[in-house]
Amino acid sequence: MRLAAAMKRQPLAWRYRLLLALPAGLAAAAASHGRWLGAVDEAIFDHYVARWSYPADPSLLIVAIDEASLQQIGPWPWPRSVHARLLDRLTQAGSKRVLLDLPLSEPDRHAGADAALAAAIARNGQVVLPVLAVPARDGRLAEERLPIARMTANAAALGHAEVHVDADGVARGIFLHAGIGSAHWPALGVALADLPERKKGLPVRQQHAAPFQWVGDDYVRLRYAGPPGVPQLSYVEVLEGRIAPSLLHGRRILVGPAAAIAPRLRPPGARGSGISATEFQAHVASMLLQSRTLQVMAGPWQDGISALVVALCVLGVCGGRTATVVGVAVGLVLPLLLALGLLRSGNLWWAPAAAWVVALACIVAVAAWSIAGWRRRAGLDPLTGLGKRQRFDHALQQEHEAGQRARSPLTVVLIEVQHGMGNFLRPDHQAGEQMLVAAARVVAAHARRPRDTAARLGGDTLAMILPDTAPGGARQVAEDLIGDVRRLASAATDPAASKVTLSIGAFCRVPDPELSVQAFVAGAGAALHRAKANGRDGYVLDEG
Repeated sequence: MRLAAAMKRQPLAWRYRLLLALPAGLAAAAASHGRWLGAVDEAIFDHYVARWSYPADPSLLIVAIDEASLQQIGPWPWPRSVHARLLDRLTQAGSKRVLLDLPLSEPDRHAGADAALAAAIARNGQVVLPVLAVPARDGRLAEERLPIARMTANAAALGHAEVHVDADGVARGIFLHAGIGSAHWPALGVALADLPERKKGLPVRQQHAAPFQWVGDDYVRLRYAGPPGVPQLSYVEVLEGRIAPSLLHGRRILVGPAAAIAPRLRPPGARGSGISATEFQAHVASMLLQSRTLQVMAGPWQDGISALVVALCVLGVCGGRTATVVGVAVGLVLPLLLALGLLRSGNLWWAPAAAWVVALACIVAVAAWSIAGWRRRAGLDPLTGLGKRQRFDHALQQEHEAGQRARSPLTVVLIEVQHGMGNFLRPDHQAGEQMLVAAARVVAAHARRPRDTAARLGGDTLAMILPDTAPGGARQVAEDLIGDVRRLASAATDPAASKVTLSIGAFCRVPDPELSVQAFVAGAGAALHRAKANGRDGYVLDEG
């Protein structure tokens, strides 16, 4: 029972727990604010959304410029009169809105092609055209490339075609509004959805944004539809009237290159070949139309929740056994469950990595501290708090070797705690234990130096190892021990405690190869035997 009590870690006082929880929480907030673990957060996000599917909005349809279309119509680029014919097909079928995700910022080299497409755009009346973002390079400023003027004049809306790709190449989100100098263009998917209210996302503060810089705002995470995603038809089949008009009627249609012939984007958790930018905008529109936008938690809330989770974890793991279990659960389970719950039930992304990693570090630190404490207490006598025999033997061997190297004196002291009438104490009884513990405290108080060792060898026998202690110092320690115990006994109210005495035997030599460790213990034992023979409550010093 005593050993179990010694091994059990005592909970820290609340004031110390709070002092530890505060910096731990601040560390989590700093890690969250600085996105130090952004890669881990993205991996968690990808895992959570990889199989979180929903059916694409039924109003969406992609008319894809695919390999079959290129083979039958000819090599790219096609005359814009071809797109005009396609657009007239969609107009006649009664399509609701059309996004032409095509490069239209330069005039067509074919005579009359631009006029034909502009007229088709006007006849449809619900065409969305792209604004291309050209990054700054080679000394040139960033710019917006709008479709040529005659097409822009007839378009129902313009939208930016910029796709936000993270550093690891994954397209996880989009700025719903962006532009040069200010975020004045909606994304193509936003313009295609044509919702009555402006969709909001995470505000992005631009520090010292210049009028020639590309600015994004209202950032959201994209929830991809499918599988199978947004349905697709071949461009050439629609152009040649092989698709029933009923399949096109009332649809929001995106016209653009298929993934097989266009640069590919990689969605979170994607295992296939990726998607085209046109498909990406279709997913944006589907998400908006079905109100499945994944908002990103604002920075102060993100940092504050991370700090709170870690602080609660530290408060728990520094407490008792039950509190420790709760603290571990708060630190390692709650962040992941909270992130998943907010994402699935509230369409809100809270990045958990900062809280999880800092909490793990705190748990490991507390565990290491506890293990170190258990190891330290394992070498201590559970009753007196002094070292056990094993620690005494180990320390004596070390000091014996050190004394040989330094040619310095080493003193070993054996102490027997006794009743004043000559009877040995009975440590198995409560009164005897109390007297032994009191005497042990006196002995421990005199092992002041870092290398001094105080131990209980068993029963009522205590011991001290005093390195670099000459006979004069050993004599002073013995006299002080006896005097302190006498004063302790005289102040005791218990009659039994008032009769406690010490018998001390000390052995002091400069260690050498011929004088073994056992010789020091044996010499101190012999001196103790003589002290007891002299009438107890005294000491004998063997100084050679």
